[in-house]
Amino acid sequence: MAALPLSDLGFDAGRLARISDWQNRYIDAGQFPGSSVLIRRAGQEAYFNAAGLRDVAAGLAFQRDSLVRIYSMTKPITSVAIMMLAEQGLFHLDAPVSDFIPAFSQMQALVPGATRIDQTEPCQTPTLHHLLTHTSGLSYPFNPGVLAKAMDDEGIIFRADQGDLAGQVARLAALPLAFRPGARWEYSVSIDVLGRVVEVVSGQSLAAFFDQHIFTPLGMHSTGFSVPKGAESRFAALYTPEGGGAFDLNNTAGRTQGLKLADAPEGSIFHNATCYSGGGGLVGTIDDYMRFVEMLRQGGQAGDTRLLSPQTLSFMMRNHLPGDIASMGPQSFAEQPMEGMGFGLGGAVVLDPGRARCPGSVGDFSWGGMASTFFWMDPVQDMSVVFFTQLAPSSSYPARPQLKALVHGALCG
Repeated sequence: MAALPLSDLGFDAGRLARISDWQNRYIDAGQFPGSSVLIRRAGQEAYFNAAGLRDVAAGLAFQRDSLVRIYSMTKPITSVAIMMLAEQGLFHLDAPVSDFIPAFSQMQALVPGATRIDQTEPCQTPTLHHLLTHTSGLSYPFNPGVLAKAMDDEGIIFRADQGDLAGQVARLAALPLAFRPGARWEYSVSIDVLGRVVEVVSGQSLAAFFDQHIFTPLGMHSTGFSVPKGAESRFAALYTPEGGGAFDLNNTAGRTQGLKLADAPEGSIFHNATCYSGGGGLVGTIDDYMRFVEMLRQGGQAGDTRLLSPQTLSFMMRNHLPGDIASMGPQSFAEQPMEGMGFGLGGAVVLDPGRARCPGSVGDFSWGGMASTFFWMDPVQDMSVVFFTQLAPSSSYPARPQLKALVHGALCG
């Protein structure tokens, strides 16, 4: 089928061209090394542009086939894997995680106002639904709080070189929860725990499950927990702003424009991953990730391949919180705004674009990654958008709302 002209896809070509100017402004200012943007509408490509460098020192261009760390954009993929197993009747979402990982039995939570990790009280075990929605009581080392500090002290971050997934989950289970499950929303390693649930239920490693049941069916041949053999030269460098740190999400003091190398392509831990982090461990290309997003847009199907039913996808993209994220008392960093945004299974859901203060449609589904990557799928506009770069942390610049404004500003029909 011949590609439709942009006007037939509802885009103004001149307004879409603003995206490349925006990319170049970030690059010329020394804020991003390079980036790429891919937009599809009604299943057809409407826009692609790559600009800048994937490796500044080597002078290598950021290209369409560049491999990047997608970090937390791994989470929606793990959430899809969980729902694929749930569709088989292998468990229900209110099942406690201890049904699959006994180390989570007899859980303790920090008492309100705790100042030490031993100030705890008994609590229920988080369910799979708590884990999927970041209401489990787990945390991240970069968050504020007693549990986060303990995780940081013990190095519990599910990094690619930290042994196997089972071992990391066991270390996590020995710590108390930050709060009683369901009491708050806090961005966490809960999706890493769900990755281990996938392993236990399927009898496969998370890498093998992804490859057999998601990547191969969707044609995502350049995506995995390790850089694919033969693709090493396409792997991008990771940068952080001068004066800052790659995981310093909650503090912008001291950051200056300019790029500092955070992870070189050569010798990166992503060449030989041992810990398959379902919360943040994948590397891949922009076209591969777009195949995944397009599967979401098409209700679980891509071509002749069906991963999930439309009903399951619709269920995942509903808001599973009592209100927006902000109403759940979050004290953590998140990859998205919290006001006017709900949370589904694997990503954020726009409840009110006005309260989110960002153009969009009610019901659009999205998430991002630590290296400033981002995607959203807009069911109202029948549109999928993926943005790739390699700048950590993702809180450095307001690129995501700017890109949404650019894309929606180019929609004219």
